[in-house]
Amino acid sequence: MRPDALTPELADVVARTRDFVREVVVPAEPPTGEALAPQELSRLRSLAKEAGVWAPVSSADFGGLGLPLPAWSPVLQEAGYSPIGPAVLHCMAPDEGNMHMLSLIATPEQQQEFLAPLVRGEARSCFAMTEPHPGAGSDPSALSTTAYLDGDTWVIEGRKRFISGANDADIAIVMARTPAVRLPDGQERPEGATMFLTRTDAPGWRVGRQIRTTERAIAGGHPYVHLEGLRVPTSAVLGEVGEGFRYAQVRLGPARLTHCMRWLGLARRALDVALDRLEHRELFGQPMRDLGLAQGLVADSVIDLETSDAIIDRTARLLESDPRAGSRMSSVAKVHCAEAIQRVIDRSIQLCGGDGVSEELPLVQYLLEVRPFRIYDGSSETHRWAIARRASSDRRREVEAGTPRLDLVDGTDDGAEHGGGRA
Repeated sequence: MRPDALTPELADVVARTRDFVREVVVPAEPPTGEALAPQELSRLRSLAKEAGVWAPVSSADFGGLGLPLPAWSPVLQEAGYSPIGPAVLHCMAPDEGNMHMLSLIATPEQQQEFLAPLVRGEARSCFAMTEPHPGAGSDPSALSTTAYLDGDTWVIEGRKRFISGANDADIAIVMARTPAVRLPDGQERPEGATMFLTRTDAPGWRVGRQIRTTERAIAGGHPYVHLEGLRVPTSAVLGEVGEGFRYAQVRLGPARLTHCMRWLGLARRALDVALDRLEHRELFGQPMRDLGLAQGLVADSVIDLETSDAIIDRTARLLESDPRAGSRMSSVAKVHCAEAIQRVIDRSIQLCGGDGVSEELPLVQYLLEVRPFRIYDGSSETHRWAIARRASSDRRREVEAGTPRLDLVDGTDDGAEHGGGRA
């Protein structure tokens, strides 16, 4: 979002977030590669609440700032300037995406039970959709976890994998395939996917083997989860039975975008590290900032940062005004930003030379944090496949509606007829 587009109220939130992250959070960062101690996270979160920067994108009814989606980016970029900033300010995945979805879909009763403690920071959550092969992953339609109705209780069976935050989660949203069913109230529902709310201390929920990954930003890891006769009441259905995939888009589109926002803030931090190095280091008798090769790397990084910022802003506005178009554009934003952010951090490492690949600077850890984003929330290749299919489909519809095709030729080879004869 352009600075001149900020309302005075939003500009104040951005400024307070910037000051808090740089003055309080950055000095509290643990050594490179180490996790933030739970007691230190708790201390910093208390300070965030006192500073009025707590849960910026979450419901104001439950203690967040309740910022509208188009206003998220400048705040989350400032939060993301520190790897621990989003966790401290309570705008980190998976809680942030789950809170957003619950604020839009959950019933008032579900919001009181599940959303309110999440926003207050009294509970943590996870989103259990991804499964071991050949189950749901890049292809959600391969969902293999099932749920069946037993009286007024749903029984869920299946295995999940890569469930971010599951180690520390108190609350979970589980995606399962449900059959065509008549509900206790007599309503007929078709076969499909359904989302269920559950507490993780319920019998039948079991966290399994841990999966270690390169990044450390998401607390609670990415383990397997076993659903072994997990029973939840009919009131635990989130949204409508059989409509889980449709409702999941409410979460997935914005969640892709908030990852872009947070990591873009970290990419800005990486470039600042490199710029400071260029300012104070000489090479071949002149400041590195004046060397053309270094300037080229800096310029390309600025271009990547600014184009990412612009596409995030456009996608956020679309998600607010036209959710279907915004969800489609979020694929474009996700691919572009995931790759551009990695390029910026990689160039920053290159500009810092040997120190860039050492633990003297935090840049290598930044690279390890952002590298999985080209896979998480749908791999770049999966999104490219979807983007290309939509582009072809859209163009076919335009031509079928009467737009002239642009690839037509008459098949002749008479140059003179077309003014192209040889002299």
